[in-house]
Amino acid sequence: MKPFNPEEFLVLVVDDVSHNLQVIADILEEVGYDTTFATSGEQALERVATAQPHLILLDLMMPEMNGFQVCSQLKSDSRLDEIPVIFLTASHEKHHLIEAFAKGAVDYISKPFNAPELLARVRTHLELKHTQEQLRQCMNELVNLTAIDSLTQIWNHRYIGERVQQEFNRACRYNRPFSLLMFDIDVFKHINNTHSYFVGNQVLKIIAKTVFNSLRKIDSLGRWEREEFLIILPEIDGRSAIDVAERLQKCISQTVIPVGEQSLQVTISIGVASYQSVDLTIDAILQRASQALDHAKKQGSNQAICQC
Repeated sequence: MKPFNPEEFLVLVVDDVSHNLQVIADILEEVGYDTTFATSGEQALERVATAQPHLILLDLMMPEMNGFQVCSQLKSDSRLDEIPVIFLTASHEKHHLIEAFAKGAVDYISKPFNAPELLARVRTHLELKHTQEQLRQCMNELVNLTAIDSLTQIWNHRYIGERVQQEFNRACRYNRPFSLLMFDIDVFKHINNTHSYFVGNQVLKIIAKTVFNSLRKIDSLGRWEREEFLIILPEIDGRSAIDVAERLQKCISQTVIPVGEQSLQVTISIGVASYQSVDLTIDAILQRASQALDHAKKQGSNQAICQC
């Protein structure tokens, strides 16, 4: 874990009393925190949007827009709702404290406050946020290790299998179309035998990158077998899927792959299958896609066959 360093954090202090802002700034900046300020609720929302602070010290009682209202707006915005909010309050009314936590505050500091308490509470919640972000990053890296194909950097067989099952479940539930493209690289064995497995691996990587860059963000691409790939096309029926397949074939056939001082061009064969309401399992669609791919290869290279 990366050690906690106050100098890496920006704290927004919101208070309608300038003296309070100066006192808090002196306390925070002495230990290294960067600070920014707002003197009203509206100004606080503007400052949050532009400065993206790591933590907010928010005065509870302010004219026009109080701390409760500011906090509510922050927590209603998915881009800002994870910023921890600590209320600054002179009120000891129990219902005020209950409402503060109900609005999404993580803590409160009573006025008049002392420096050690202020620093301790700020550090506690910044360290917690810091740790959560690092854990989230570690989890993402772990997911990548278990879900990404190490050679092509696209989804591996296990994960693309999970994704296609999820898409099948969604299609069954909402009766929405989706299609699969199963493709492989024509005469790939010949490429390996003629040029080497290193060149074969370069072909796999370049083909995967080219196809990935040609798809929509909602599409999914995974490595199904050695030189075989699977594409999930949500909200695409069979006719439109054929159009996608032909576009990809044209794109791949025009891709130049460097081989030393020379170059290589390859083609792909594609099997297309679409979800049908009679399909009981995802295996039925995968089988049709595989059969269509076999037919495409038997009919010659650079073919796309639909068995929808």
